[in-house]
Amino acid sequence: MREESTVSPHGGLQSRRGRIAVILSVERDRRRRGRGASVTVLYRKVAAMAATPSETRRYGGPSSSEGLSGPSLFAGAALMLSGPLSILMGASGIADDSLFAASRYSYRFDLTAWGWIHLVVGLALVIAGLGVVTNKSWGRGVGVAAAGISLITQFMFVPYYPVWAIPVMTLDLLIIFALTRFHVATDGR
Repeated sequence: MREESTVSPHGGLQSRRGRIAVILSVERDRRRRGRGASVTVLYRKVAAMAATPSETRRYGGPSSSEGLSGPSLFAGAALMLSGPLSILMGASGIADDSLFAASRYSYRFDLTAWGWIHLVVGLALVIAGLGVVTNKSWGRGVGVAAAGISLITQFMFVPYYPVWAIPVMTLDLLIIFALTRFHVATDGR
């Protein structure tokens, strides 16, 4: 026997058997209690409405119980991409000072110093990416801070290697946007 389901007025699904069970229990209560049945009927209707699961809207965030949203997943993956790239840039700057060259520039550092800066920023990006991907409460804040610092260091690094620095700056801006945007998540409770 196939059971039909209908949408109840309060948004949940209610099967035919479920409706019949509620009606029978209400009728039984009416017979048992006499005139006071209207209060019982009202109570049962309210209880049935409250017990039926419906979709509620709530704000998603680091402490929410749902999984990662799309932008958060993108930001975590981008942090995990940008971090190792900065680490590799730092390693190449530390290993060979003749790889990059820049003329007179106000933020001119020794390329070994730039290498260490990129290495440290890359490690911070990887740690932040792990925090975002694992949905830790500190992940989003650390991710925004690390991407912001990476954005500043890449801006200062433009004269040394613009073909590298400008795309990484764009990636850092996308990370910051994805981590700081407001989003509303749904919860099936």
